Amino acid sequence: MILSGANNLQNHKELVDKLNVFPVPDGDTGTNMSLTIQAAVKEVMKESNDTIKEIGKAASKGSLMGARGNSGVILSQLLRGFAKAIEDKEQLDTKDLANALKQGADTAYKAVIKPIEGTILTVARETGEFAVKISQKEKEIKRFMEKVLEESNRSLENTPNLLKNLKEAGVVDSGGKGLVCLLEGAYKAFIGEFVDRNTESNEGQEVSKNTEIATEDIKFAYCTEFILDTDKISYSKMKDLIQDQGDSLIVVGDDSLIKVHIHTNNPGFVLQEATKYGQLDKIKIENMRIQHENIVIKEDIKEEPKEMKEYGFISIAMGSGITSIFKDFGVDHVIEGGQTMNPSTEDFIQAIDNINAKNIIILPNNSNVIMAANQAKEISDKNIIVIPSKTTPQGFAALLAFNPEADAESNQKAMKYALENVKTGQITFAVRDTNMNDIDIKEGDIIGIGEGKIQEAGKNIKDVTLSLIDKLVDEDSEIITLFYGEELSQDDANVLREEIEEKYDDLDVEVYCGNQPLYYYIISVE
Repeated sequence: MILSGANNLQNHKELVDKLNVFPVPDGDTGTNMSLTIQAAVKEVMKESNDTIKEIGKAASKGSLMGARGNSGVILSQLLRGFAKAIEDKEQLDTKDLANALKQGADTAYKAVIKPIEGTILTVARETGEFAVKISQKEKEIKRFMEKVLEESNRSLENTPNLLKNLKEAGVVDSGGKGLVCLLEGAYKAFIGEFVDRNTESNEGQEVSKNTEIATEDIKFAYCTEFILDTDKISYSKMKDLIQDQGDSLIVVGDDSLIKVHIHTNNPGFVLQEATKYGQLDKIKIENMRIQHENIVIKEDIKEEPKEMKEYGFISIAMGSGITSIFKDFGVDHVIEGGQTMNPSTEDFIQAIDNINAKNIIILPNNSNVIMAANQAKEISDKNIIVIPSKTTPQGFAALLAFNPEADAESNQKAMKYALENVKTGQITFAVRDTNMNDIDIKEGDIIGIGEGKIQEAGKNIKDVTLSLIDKLVDEDSEIITLFYGEELSQDDANVLREEIEEKYDDLDVEVYCGNQPLYYYIISVE
């Protein structure tokens, strides 16, 4: 039932992603929930798990470590409560299932600081309460599950009536839809209609009846990473040199260092070519047929000093330019992720384990990552401080407020306070027609998001950006910083900077290459 539910969610992942309230191109609720339940499945399918208690514990453990994004963390808590409720059972009747559903919802509510109705939490709670109510009389599990499913769908359809943003966007809650997909898949397995994974699904992340991806499906076996110290070749030319040797090629760099990641069958050839142009460092080669590569590509962790230092930093970033800036600020470990790929609890734990510091400060830089960071904090026995930064500009502001001579409590207060002194703007494009904040938006329009709300829409990137900045700037503003994305050039950004400087001649204007996907500009106003 768990496996069938996971497959059903995977098959509907893109639909769930598209239910994002904002019409932006990075809805990821379906992806996050699917990856979370797949982590649970991987643990469940180990051979030793053959009792209800063991299966429940495995699902809880796997989802806890694999949880991504707020929806994934909430799903892991639903499974945690469900598993706790059935841990002393050898078989389950309708009362047991009902109590487990309710305990799962109760556990998830406790994990969220400010529960919001009209979300996955509501669907889980109303489903659990209904299940308990009917389990007193309904003893036949098939009929019981049918009625519970009907209630979960009714609850889902009602979410727009509880949450204004959903009604405005004309969608049901995406997390609630993901939960209903899981329940539907589990029910179908129970009645003998096991849900297989759609063969057209891609990304190599889906769940099938086998616990592992077939090794023959892996075209290029060796995940190869290294850093090239060189002044003889540019990163673009290095990319051209080896791009026919495999796939999943990522080559980024600056004036002297080039980071290379490639899946190849000839790691020796790739390394030999690179050594013609300089020295190699941080070489890592993994056979993916033995150990599958983690889905988040992470930056190599710097070698730790033998003595424990006072502070270490973990930051989330999307885009090679923004990643480089965080490293320049002294961040020890940058996890590449954010909007389109939220790191898991386990990603944070791995980063924490590799930093030798008394105090480790995490900057999530995304509202959808904070819960996973806090979940890692609870699991780790190190002193972890999570600064609840929701945007990249907030992350930079927090780092500027850090004082290496101050104690951890003082730094936490100063860094959290710094979050309030920066405004964030984002320029992207709409993926569907909608109307939000009395703004009529058409698919393909350029949209400006300021402080978490859509404030501008139009046809021209520069015009929308200027209009959004005008809304963000006030009498206390001193600095405007632009991080331009991978689809724009430095010339584009410089033209915009000149217009901003002309309009706001009393403000400092700075421009950096962020190289972030999907967002033409990320704007910081301090």
